[in-house]
Amino acid sequence: MRTPPSGSGPESPLLRIMWGNAFLLSMLYLLVGVVVEIALRLFPSRFLQRLSLSLDSLPARALELMGAMDPLRTAFFNGHISESGVRLIFGLTTVVVIFLLALVVGTVMGTLRYFIARAAYRRGR
Repeated sequence: MRTPPSGSGPESPLLRIMWGNAFLLSMLYLLVGVVVEIALRLFPSRFLQRLSLSLDSLPARALELMGAMDPLRTAFFNGHISESGVRLIFGLTTVVVIFLLALVVGTVMGTLRYFIARAAYRRGR
């Protein structure tokens, strides 16, 4: 007698893939951000400014949704936090957002896969 596929336990390769993809996407996003910032310092241009702003929009919107953008903005303009501190906060926020998105998408896809496998198992009995 066949057993239904689990797909959701700790032994699941799906969870490892989700974490791996989230890590890879986070590092890629941060690497692109660092390269853009370095290029902006060395070769200031309108294109690089817009690219930098578009990269900053993801963490800025996430911080705005959490209500943390106004205090961060105030701290920056009052000199309590440096530009590199803001960049660090934006980078960490981006990593968290990407990990959460990867977990949500992976969970939805894993659940869908589970129900499809379960339906196939029932038809095969």
